[in-house]
Amino acid sequence: MRWRRTISPHGGDATVLQVEESGTWRAATPAEQLERAWAVAPSREGLLADFWRPGDVTLPMQPRSFRDCSLYERHWVQSSRGYVHRFMPAVAAFTDLFEAVLRRPFPAFRPHPLARVQPVYYFGNHLSFVPSGTPMRAPGFTRALDYELELGVVLRAPLRNAKPDEALAAIGGFVVVNDWSARDVQRAEMATGLGPQKAKHFCSSMSAECVDAADVLARIEALEAIVEINGRIVARTSTTGMLHRWGETLAALSNEETLLPGELIASGTLPDGSGMENGHWPRPGDQLRLRIEGVGQIEHQVLA
Repeated sequence: MRWRRTISPHGGDATVLQVEESGTWRAATPAEQLERAWAVAPSREGLLADFWRPGDVTLPMQPRSFRDCSLYERHWVQSSRGYVHRFMPAVAAFTDLFEAVLRRPFPAFRPHPLARVQPVYYFGNHLSFVPSGTPMRAPGFTRALDYELELGVVLRAPLRNAKPDEALAAIGGFVVVNDWSARDVQRAEMATGLGPQKAKHFCSSMSAECVDAADVLARIEALEAIVEINGRIVARTSTTGMLHRWGETLAALSNEETLLPGELIASGTLPDGSGMENGHWPRPGDQLRLRIEGVGQIEHQVLA
């Protein structure tokens, strides 16, 4: 079942939980609301305060935290290559020659060795999420705004020292996540060893709907996905090819650490799911759409 939240037509901070039935939306029954009690309702504060209008669709839930993994080797390689091409063209000439002659990725483009041993991630700003449909303007400190198409998991039950099958059973739903990024700021911040900061914390976005885990879990690592700009598909990708499967990933995150209901964990960018990889950077006036089959989509107009 798919579900979403709308802002109460009577104003204030209240939201209305709705479920999709036969292609139409209706108010959730008390039982359906109880089944999703783990999903904390968003409130009119932070970035959401500027887009809080009675009757509008808002976030399906307010994440209690946001861990963003990097689970796709192709993204590591392609994004590194794309970064070098845009910001280090002199170096790109050398790396291109290396790859053309040896027919393998330049060594520095490959994932960090730790990423093969365990899922790696950073903590993002869970308070800066906006829903699909929110107009997006690049922050003043960047000239290289980029999007990242990702799959997000929201927990419905706590986990600690879980086995992979126990971890999968704790998933409540899936959402589409867009991890907005300031690429020209990101590299310098990453070099500190503390992970991205302003480069990513200014905004992330989430699909307006959440789909129950039971609806797509059996095929969650084989879903098709697209990036579309101004009505034209510029990249096709999928959720296949993870360095660590979802059960293994969540189990590793729960190692001697308690994960709670409502926490959001994202897959990291799907291969070709960013402008730095596919070459289609967002520009003012663009209409961006990121979609994952069976889960949902995110749409934004990019403002000047």
